[in-house]
Amino acid sequence: MRHTYASVMLEAGESIVSLAKWLGHSDPAFTLRTYTHCMPQAGARGLSARLSALPDPGPPRS
Repeated sequence: MRHTYASVMLEAGESIVSLAKWLGHSDPAFTLRTYTHCMPQAGARGLSARLSALPDPGPPRS
């Protein structure tokens, strides 16, 4: 249940520091190591953010 809760909170954008405190962890790095593997959409969200932040470079040059 803790893995599901942590994954949902992280996926929703909650701060890792806040989540660590809620779970009773003294080290946010422990929380990251323990729970981030349950975030299947993290890569897609990062790619989406990069694509929206950078202009389209157009077709490749030869």
